Amino acid sequence: MLVDSHCHLNFPDFKDDLEGVISRAREAGVTVMQTICTEMAEFDEVLGIAERFDGVYCSVGVHPNDSGGQEVLEAQELISKTSHKKVIGIGETGLDYYYEKSDRNLQKQSFLQHIIASRETNLPIIVHTRDAEEDTAQILKDEMAKGAFRGVLHCFTSSQYLAEKALELGFYISLSGIITFKTAQSIRDTIKTVPLDRLLVETDAPYLAPVPHRGKRNEPAFTKYTNVILAEVKGISAEECARITTENFFRLFDKAQPCA
Repeated sequence: MLVDSHCHLNFPDFKDDLEGVISRAREAGVTVMQTICTEMAEFDEVLGIAERFDGVYCSVGVHPNDSGGQEVLEAQELISKTSHKKVIGIGETGLDYYYEKSDRNLQKQSFLQHIIASRETNLPIIVHTRDAEEDTAQILKDEMAKGAFRGVLHCFTSSQYLAEKALELGFYISLSGIITFKTAQSIRDTIKTVPLDRLLVETDAPYLAPVPHRGKRNEPAFTKYTNVILAEVKGISAEECARITTENFFRLFDKAQPCA
């Protein structure tokens, strides 16, 4: 069994093929998926997909590139959406300085509200960070000192520095199809130093399709390719890697249940 810990099943890329996407995932052994919310306007749609399919869960949150509104979403609005049994995570949130689509201060304020929601609900926070390592590490460290919360750095493409800071705080690290790219040797080198019990796998579908599907639409079934490369990096079998990353997912996202 495999878990795709981070995908976007509500995106238009899957509109006419969602049944097929879920079916192919199950055929590939991906029996559990978490479809991620990136803005509150889409939450009902995201939750609706989770309700529709066994083994599909969802999060609630605002992506940093979508946090540039005039008013930052308050933690209580996030918390109000978490009572549903299918809502298992907070985010994705964090900092993205690459595209500069949202004011950096607004991103930080939004990030802090998500951390508050994570702390109060005990649901893991799903962190997106791009070109913002130092600020991400500092915010997580400062907020952890105010009260414990759990989380994961999703689609990890960062440095050894951020990996170590995240691990020190008890965070998990999730790997996408990027680790299958020839150009990703530095990421694979960093992952060699990360304990197996802190690793998850994901697709971030419909983006970042792994080799041999690079450049095409990604989908949860392709989690298996990331798992194979992760297993090679860690020197274990693909079966063992799938077992460990699946156990890790359910340890972190402990509101979710394995799918029969």
